[in-house]
Amino acid sequence: MAVLNEEQVMLRDAARDWTQEKSPVTALRKLRDTKSATGFDAAAWTDMAQMGWAGVIIPEAHGGADFGYRSLGLVLEETGRTLTASPLVSTALTAATALMLGGSEAQQAAWLPKIASGEMVATLAVDETAHHHPSTIALTATKSGSGYVLNGTKSFVLDGGSADLLIVVARTSGAKSDEAGITLFLVDGSAKGLTRQNLTMVDSRAVANLTLSHVEVTADSVLGPVDGGFAILEQTLDRARAGLAAEMIGTATQAFEITLDYLKTRTQFGQGIGTFQALQHRAAKLYTDLELARSCVQAALDAIDEKSNDIRALASLAKAKAGDVLHLASNEMVQMHGGIGMTDAHDAGLYMKRARVAEATFGGSSYHRDRYAKLGGF
Repeated sequence: MAVLNEEQVMLRDAARDWTQEKSPVTALRKLRDTKSATGFDAAAWTDMAQMGWAGVIIPEAHGGADFGYRSLGLVLEETGRTLTASPLVSTALTAATALMLGGSEAQQAAWLPKIASGEMVATLAVDETAHHHPSTIALTATKSGSGYVLNGTKSFVLDGGSADLLIVVARTSGAKSDEAGITLFLVDGSAKGLTRQNLTMVDSRAVANLTLSHVEVTADSVLGPVDGGFAILEQTLDRARAGLAAEMIGTATQAFEITLDYLKTRTQFGQGIGTFQALQHRAAKLYTDLELARSCVQAALDAIDEKSNDIRALASLAKAKAGDVLHLASNEMVQMHGGIGMTDAHDAGLYMKRARVAEATFGGSSYHRDRYAKLGGF
């Protein structure tokens, strides 16, 4: 596993300093209490872009830093620690990846610099039900003249209510669950016939349900090959899963560290609760699970940067293990804090809520365990 280079160490340390100073958990509370429509602080997103975070994986020719996915994972891990809400996952990770993998030179030149500068928010609209199943696509794209007409719905689209650009997964041929016949389209956020139902998730972040009714797009809106978009979609999702898993590791790590500090300071029956063997065993198990999951995530991000042939399996392994350990860490954080952990005054509930949403995004642990097994021939 690759050791961090000097630039990566500087990037991680800068991200840690900024998130702790400028975007602590209190910032998420403010977003929640003010019922932010976008689910993130626009000024904070501008700061992130100015620090270069929006362009970490984007090539230098398009205004990015071309530092790779492991580097972006370092930033995401730090934002995960403080529950920082931002378009990093939807825009700088997922949408940027789709454009890099499938975009023409003209499409990349038009959109990637805007992502890198923080000028716009972009997102991927793939799922159509409550469960993640990227090949189950019913939204249709029908040929009309030189372009296409899109009709259908998308569910729980990350930052879908504020996105300036939507990468919409549509069916141009085949049956509803076929991998063949899927095509990706670039749809302007102001397109006629596009309506958005803004939703606030339990973790206070914003998603949207989208309805596309006779949305007309031109031929140059096609991202990648017609009927052959699933390969790009799958590669994009695997990179998004690995990056989100890095954020989840950050959230789980912080939950563990907060809990560990509490075990060291809280007294009961005249002694520190950290001396109770049952709690020591639970903390030790969580620590070992956390380190194992961290290794899985780092392996997936390194595989992406090295263009290995096992990215699919490693991405599913990373997402499954990160989901499991974050679920455990958030549960233990609430339980080991006792009564105070059940109150809104403590941050434990915020970590648990973020855990549940992140677990389900881009496929939960059960989905990825099943996928990992199938990739292994089982």
